[in-house]
Amino acid sequence: MNLVQTDDYRESYANSCQVRVSVWDFQLVFGLASSETPEQVTIRNSQAIFLSPQQAKALWNVLGQNLAQYEQAFGTLNLEPHGHNFPEGPVN
Repeated sequence: MNLVQTDDYRESYANSCQVRVSVWDFQLVFGLASSETPEQVTIRNSQAIFLSPQQAKALWNVLGQNLAQYEQAFGTLNLEPHGHNFPEGPVN
């Protein structure tokens, strides 16, 4: 396999991913979520990627394998924060 990056290749960070599904494909919409107040969250979407259902399932498998390896090396990931030791103020 020879991996080549196109001229318009780019990398970016996302802390938000929305999944939209149709009969023909999956759409992953990546963005950056921020909050000025606890009641107001703004998500700035930056990129949408369309995948066939077969490619979405392959991605699911690869992510699952890599997350299992990550947790084995670094410990269990928790999706919900535990405890109340978070600083007050805007989330950046």
